[in-house]
Amino acid sequence: MMDNVSKLTIFTLSGLHEIANYRVTLFVLTLLCYCVIWLINLAIIVTIIMDKSLHEPMYIFLCNLCINGLYGTAGFYPKFLIDLLSTFHVISYAGCLLQGFVLHSSACADFSILVLMAYDRYVAICRPLVYHSVMTTQRVCVFIFFAWLIPLYLVFMSSITTARSRLCGSHIPKIYCINFLVGKLACTTSIANVIIPAFNYTFYFLHVMFIAWSYMYLIRKCLISSENRSKFMQTCLPHLICLIIVVVSLLFDLLYMRFGSQALSQNVKNFMAMEFLLVPPIINPLIYGFKLTQIRNRIIQFLSGKRI
Repeated sequence: MMDNVSKLTIFTLSGLHEIANYRVTLFVLTLLCYCVIWLINLAIIVTIIMDKSLHEPMYIFLCNLCINGLYGTAGFYPKFLIDLLSTFHVISYAGCLLQGFVLHSSACADFSILVLMAYDRYVAICRPLVYHSVMTTQRVCVFIFFAWLIPLYLVFMSSITTARSRLCGSHIPKIYCINFLVGKLACTTSIANVIIPAFNYTFYFLHVMFIAWSYMYLIRKCLISSENRSKFMQTCLPHLICLIIVVVSLLFDLLYMRFGSQALSQNVKNFMAMEFLLVPPIINPLIYGFKLTQIRNRIIQFLSGKRI
Protein backbone atom coordinates (compact mmCIF):
# COMPACT_ATOMS: atom_id res chain seq x y z
CA MET A 1 0.00 0.00 0.00
CA MET A 2 2.81 2.40 0.93
CA ASP A 3 4.57 1.82 -2.39
CA ASN A 4 1.38 2.59 -4.26
CA VAL A 5 0.58 5.84 -2.47
CA SER A 6 4.14 7.10 -2.85
CA LYS A 7 3.83 6.96 -6.65
CA LEU A 8 1.02 9.45 -7.08
CA THR A 9 0.64 11.04 -10.51
CA ILE A 10 -2.28 13.41 -9.89
CA PHE A 11 -3.33 15.78 -7.11
CA THR A 12 -6.82 17.17 -6.58
CA LEU A 13 -7.24 20.87 -5.76
CA SER A 14 -9.99 22.34 -3.61
CA GLY A 15 -11.84 25.64 -3.35
CA LEU A 16 -13.58 25.91 -6.72
CA HIS A 17 -16.62 23.65 -6.34
CA GLU A 18 -18.55 26.34 -4.44
CA ILE A 19 -18.29 28.83 -7.32
CA ALA A 20 -19.75 26.61 -10.05
CA ASN A 21 -22.74 28.91 -10.58
CA TYR A 22 -20.66 31.98 -11.47
CA ARG A 23 -17.42 30.51 -12.73
CA VAL A 24 -17.82 32.12 -16.19
CA THR A 25 -18.05 35.55 -14.58
CA LEU A 26 -14.99 34.78 -12.46
CA PHE A 27 -13.17 33.52 -15.55
CA VAL A 28 -13.78 36.82 -17.36
CA LEU A 29 -12.75 38.90 -14.33
CA THR A 30 -9.64 36.78 -13.73
CA LEU A 31 -8.62 36.95 -17.39
CA LEU A 32 -9.10 40.74 -17.33
CA CYS A 33 -7.03 40.96 -14.17
CA TYR A 34 -4.24 38.85 -15.72
CA CYS A 35 -4.26 41.05 -18.83
CA VAL A 36 -3.97 44.17 -16.64
CA ILE A 37 -1.01 42.61 -14.80
CA TRP A 38 0.74 41.94 -18.11
CA LEU A 39 -0.10 45.39 -19.51
CA ILE A 40 1.14 47.52 -16.63
CA ASN A 41 4.23 45.43 -15.84
CA LEU A 42 5.19 45.19 -19.51
CA ALA A 43 4.73 48.96 -19.87
CA ILE A 44 7.27 49.57 -17.07
CA ILE A 45 9.69 46.94 -18.44
CA VAL A 46 9.61 48.22 -22.04
CA THR A 47 9.88 51.86 -20.93
CA ILE A 48 13.00 51.15 -18.86
CA ILE A 49 14.61 48.99 -21.58
CA MET A 50 13.93 51.44 -24.40
CA ASP A 51 14.93 54.64 -22.59
CA LYS A 52 18.70 54.76 -22.01
CA SER A 53 18.32 57.57 -19.47
CA LEU A 54 16.56 55.03 -17.22
CA HIS A 55 19.48 52.59 -17.31
CA GLU A 56 20.31 53.35 -13.69
CA PRO A 57 20.43 50.90 -10.74
CA MET A 58 17.08 51.93 -9.25
CA TYR A 59 15.22 51.51 -12.54
CA ILE A 60 17.07 48.31 -13.45
CA PHE A 61 16.00 46.79 -10.12
CA LEU A 62 12.44 47.98 -10.73
CA CYS A 63 12.50 46.34 -14.18
CA ASN A 64 13.51 43.05 -12.56
CA LEU A 65 10.76 43.43 -9.96
CA CYS A 66 8.19 43.71 -12.76
CA ILE A 67 9.71 40.76 -14.63
CA ASN A 68 9.43 38.72 -11.44
CA GLY A 69 5.79 39.76 -11.12
CA LEU A 70 5.09 38.32 -14.57
CA TYR A 71 7.09 35.19 -13.77
CA GLY A 72 5.21 34.50 -10.53
CA THR A 73 1.73 35.13 -11.93
CA ALA A 74 2.50 32.88 -14.93
CA GLY A 75 2.78 30.03 -12.44
CA PHE A 76 -0.78 30.56 -11.26
CA TYR A 77 -3.19 32.32 -13.62
CA PRO A 78 -3.10 30.04 -16.72
CA LYS A 79 -3.84 26.93 -14.62
CA PHE A 80 -6.43 28.79 -12.54
CA LEU A 81 -8.24 30.01 -15.67
CA ILE A 82 -8.41 26.42 -16.97
CA ASP A 83 -9.75 25.21 -13.61
CA LEU A 84 -12.49 27.86 -13.63
CA LEU A 85 -13.96 26.33 -16.79
CA SER A 86 -13.40 22.73 -15.74
CA THR A 87 -15.51 20.46 -13.56
CA PHE A 88 -12.45 18.47 -12.45
CA HIS A 89 -9.77 20.42 -10.60
CA VAL A 90 -6.67 18.27 -10.78
CA ILE A 91 -2.96 18.81 -11.44
CA SER A 92 -0.23 16.37 -12.31
CA TYR A 93 2.47 15.53 -9.80
CA ALA A 94 5.15 17.19 -11.92
CA GLY A 95 2.88 20.17 -12.59
CA CYS A 96 2.23 20.56 -8.87
CA LEU A 97 5.94 20.62 -8.05
CA LEU A 98 6.60 23.05 -10.92
CA GLN A 99 3.82 25.38 -9.78
CA GLY A 100 5.12 25.30 -6.21
CA PHE A 101 8.65 26.03 -7.44
CA VAL A 102 7.55 29.03 -9.53
CA LEU A 103 5.37 30.55 -6.79
CA HIS A 104 7.95 30.05 -4.03
CA SER A 105 10.90 31.28 -6.08
CA SER A 106 8.95 34.33 -7.26
CA ALA A 107 8.04 35.29 -3.68
CA CYS A 108 11.67 34.85 -2.59
CA ALA A 109 13.00 36.80 -5.57
CA ASP A 110 10.64 39.65 -4.62
CA PHE A 111 12.44 40.01 -1.30
CA SER A 112 15.89 39.70 -2.90
CA ILE A 113 15.12 42.50 -5.35
CA LEU A 114 13.52 44.67 -2.66
CA VAL A 115 16.71 44.29 -0.59
CA LEU A 116 18.76 45.52 -3.54
CA MET A 117 16.43 48.49 -3.96
CA ALA A 118 16.73 49.31 -0.26
CA TYR A 119 20.53 49.10 -0.43
CA ASP A 120 20.56 51.29 -3.55
CA ARG A 121 18.50 53.99 -1.78
CA TYR A 122 20.70 53.72 1.31
CA VAL A 123 23.84 54.39 -0.70
CA ALA A 124 22.18 57.14 -2.79
CA ILE A 125 20.97 59.11 0.24
CA CYS A 126 23.44 58.27 2.99
CA ARG A 127 26.62 58.01 0.89
CA PRO A 128 25.93 60.10 -2.22
CA LEU A 129 29.60 60.93 -2.90
CA VAL A 130 30.52 57.28 -3.46
CA TYR A 131 27.23 56.19 -5.07
CA HIS A 132 28.56 55.88 -8.63
CA SER A 133 31.71 54.07 -7.50
CA VAL A 134 29.69 51.61 -5.39
CA MET A 135 26.75 51.00 -7.75
CA THR A 136 28.76 50.34 -10.91
CA THR A 137 27.21 48.59 -13.91
CA GLN A 138 29.27 45.47 -13.28
CA ARG A 139 28.32 45.33 -9.61
CA VAL A 140 24.63 45.89 -10.39
CA CYS A 141 24.74 42.96 -12.84
CA VAL A 142 26.31 40.76 -10.17
CA PHE A 143 23.66 41.83 -7.65
CA ILE A 144 20.85 41.00 -10.07
CA PHE A 145 22.41 37.66 -10.99
CA PHE A 146 22.50 36.55 -7.35
CA ALA A 147 19.07 38.07 -6.63
CA TRP A 148 17.70 35.50 -9.10
CA LEU A 149 20.15 32.64 -8.53
CA ILE A 150 19.84 32.38 -4.75
CA PRO A 151 16.00 32.15 -4.63
CA LEU A 152 15.96 29.67 -7.52
CA TYR A 153 18.63 27.52 -5.87
CA LEU A 154 17.07 27.57 -2.38
CA VAL A 155 13.59 26.77 -3.66
CA PHE A 156 14.99 24.10 -6.00
CA MET A 157 16.61 22.35 -3.02
CA SER A 158 13.32 22.57 -1.11
CA SER A 159 11.43 21.16 -4.11
CA ILE A 160 13.91 18.28 -4.40
CA THR A 161 13.36 17.27 -0.77
CA THR A 162 9.58 17.50 -1.30
CA ALA A 163 9.78 15.37 -4.45
CA ARG A 164 11.72 12.67 -2.59
CA SER A 165 9.02 12.30 0.07
CA ARG A 166 6.75 9.25 0.19
CA LEU A 167 3.20 10.56 -0.02
CA CYS A 168 0.12 9.15 1.71
CA GLY A 169 -2.49 11.46 0.18
CA SER A 170 -3.37 13.31 -3.00
CA HIS A 171 -5.63 16.20 -1.93
CA ILE A 172 -4.27 19.76 -1.85
CA PRO A 173 -6.59 21.97 0.29
CA LYS A 174 -5.91 25.04 -1.83
CA ILE A 175 -6.55 26.40 -5.33
CA TYR A 176 -2.87 25.93 -6.22
CA CYS A 177 0.12 23.83 -5.18
CA ILE A 178 2.86 24.84 -2.79
CA ASN A 179 5.64 22.75 -1.26
CA PHE A 180 4.33 23.10 2.29
CA LEU A 181 1.00 21.45 1.44
CA VAL A 182 2.63 18.71 -0.61
CA GLY A 183 5.02 18.09 2.28
CA LYS A 184 2.05 17.69 4.67
CA LEU A 185 0.94 14.69 2.57
CA ALA A 186 4.22 12.89 3.30
CA CYS A 187 3.93 9.63 5.23
CA THR A 188 6.90 10.63 7.38
CA THR A 189 8.77 13.89 7.89
CA SER A 190 12.48 13.83 7.10
CA ILE A 191 15.06 16.10 8.71
CA ALA A 192 15.72 17.77 5.35
CA ASN A 193 12.03 18.63 5.01
CA VAL A 194 12.29 20.57 8.27
CA ILE A 195 15.76 22.11 8.04
CA ILE A 196 15.64 23.44 4.46
CA PRO A 197 12.30 25.31 4.78
CA ALA A 198 13.37 26.62 8.20
CA PHE A 199 16.61 27.94 6.70
CA ASN A 200 14.73 29.55 3.80
CA TYR A 201 12.24 31.27 6.10
CA THR A 202 15.06 32.52 8.35
CA PHE A 203 17.11 33.71 5.38
CA TYR A 204 14.28 35.83 3.98
CA PHE A 205 13.20 37.02 7.41
CA LEU A 206 16.71 38.50 7.66
CA HIS A 207 16.05 40.21 4.31
CA VAL A 208 13.03 41.94 5.85
CA MET A 209 15.07 42.89 8.93
CA PHE A 210 17.80 44.40 6.73
CA ILE A 211 15.23 46.47 4.83
CA ALA A 212 13.65 47.65 8.09
CA TRP A 213 17.06 48.63 9.48
CA SER A 214 18.02 50.48 6.28
CA TYR A 215 14.79 52.46 6.31
CA MET A 216 15.11 53.40 9.96
CA TYR A 217 18.57 54.73 9.13
CA LEU A 218 17.26 56.52 6.04
CA ILE A 219 14.42 58.17 7.92
CA ARG A 220 16.79 59.39 10.62
CA LYS A 221 19.12 60.75 7.94
CA CYS A 222 16.30 62.47 6.07
CA LEU A 223 15.01 64.29 9.14
CA ILE A 224 18.05 66.59 9.15
CA SER A 225 18.03 67.51 5.46
CA SER A 226 15.22 68.88 3.29
CA GLU A 227 17.03 67.63 0.17
CA ASN A 228 17.18 64.10 1.56
CA ARG A 229 13.52 64.31 2.55
CA SER A 230 12.67 65.13 -1.05
CA LYS A 231 14.71 62.14 -2.28
CA PHE A 232 13.05 59.89 0.27
CA MET A 233 9.52 60.92 -0.73
CA GLN A 234 10.29 60.58 -4.43
CA THR A 235 12.14 57.26 -4.56
CA CYS A 236 12.01 55.54 -1.17
CA LEU A 237 8.33 55.95 -0.36
CA PRO A 238 7.17 53.86 -3.38
CA HIS A 239 9.64 51.15 -2.42
CA LEU A 240 8.46 51.18 1.19
CA ILE A 241 4.82 50.90 0.11
CA CYS A 242 5.67 48.00 -2.23
CA LEU A 243 7.52 46.23 0.58
CA ILE A 244 4.58 46.59 2.95
CA ILE A 245 2.19 45.28 0.28
CA VAL A 246 4.36 42.23 -0.43
CA VAL A 247 4.97 41.40 3.24
CA VAL A 248 1.33 41.85 4.30
CA SER A 249 0.05 39.83 1.31
CA LEU A 250 2.41 36.93 1.99
CA LEU A 251 1.80 37.02 5.75
CA PHE A 252 -1.96 36.81 5.22
CA ASP A 253 -1.56 33.63 3.20
CA LEU A 254 1.20 32.13 5.34
CA LEU A 255 -0.53 32.73 8.67
CA TYR A 256 -3.87 31.50 7.40
CA MET A 257 -2.28 28.39 5.87
CA ARG A 258 -0.67 27.45 9.19
CA PHE A 259 -3.14 28.79 11.75
CA GLY A 260 -6.32 29.59 9.79
CA SER A 261 -9.83 28.88 10.99
CA GLN A 262 -12.07 26.45 9.17
CA ALA A 263 -15.02 28.73 9.98
CA LEU A 264 -14.06 31.12 7.18
CA SER A 265 -16.05 30.90 3.96
CA GLN A 266 -14.40 29.33 0.93
CA ASN A 267 -14.49 32.65 -0.94
CA VAL A 268 -12.49 34.33 1.83
CA LYS A 269 -10.01 31.45 1.81
CA ASN A 270 -9.59 31.74 -1.96
CA PHE A 271 -9.05 35.51 -1.77
CA MET A 272 -6.41 35.12 0.94
CA ALA A 273 -4.68 32.47 -1.17
CA MET A 274 -4.72 34.73 -4.25
CA GLU A 275 -3.88 38.03 -2.57
CA PHE A 276 -0.12 37.97 -3.08
CA LEU A 277 -0.67 36.97 -6.73
CA LEU A 278 -3.22 39.74 -7.26
CA VAL A 279 -2.34 42.85 -5.24
CA PRO A 280 1.49 43.26 -5.55
CA PRO A 281 1.72 42.55 -9.33
CA ILE A 282 -0.87 45.28 -10.00
CA ILE A 283 -0.17 47.84 -7.27
CA ASN A 284 3.64 47.81 -7.36
CA PRO A 285 4.09 48.96 -10.99
CA LEU A 286 1.21 51.44 -10.60
CA ILE A 287 2.86 53.00 -7.54
CA TYR A 288 6.20 53.34 -9.31
CA GLY A 289 4.58 54.45 -12.54
CA PHE A 290 2.71 57.29 -10.85
CA LYS A 291 5.32 58.27 -8.26
CA LEU A 292 8.59 58.18 -10.25
CA THR A 293 8.50 61.26 -12.48
CA GLN A 294 10.83 59.95 -15.17
CA ILE A 295 8.86 56.76 -15.76
CA ARG A 296 5.54 58.58 -15.65
CA ASN A 297 6.72 61.16 -18.19
CA ARG A 298 8.12 58.50 -20.54
CA ILE A 299 4.86 56.52 -20.48
CA ILE A 300 2.81 59.69 -21.12
CA GLN A 301 5.10 60.58 -24.03
CA PHE A 302 4.69 57.11 -25.49
CA LEU A 303 0.90 57.15 -25.13
CA SER A 304 0.72 60.60 -26.74
CA GLY A 305 2.72 59.39 -29.73
CA LYS A 306 5.91 61.32 -28.95
CA ARG A 307 9.34 59.77 -29.24
CA ILE A 308 10.86 58.51 -26.00
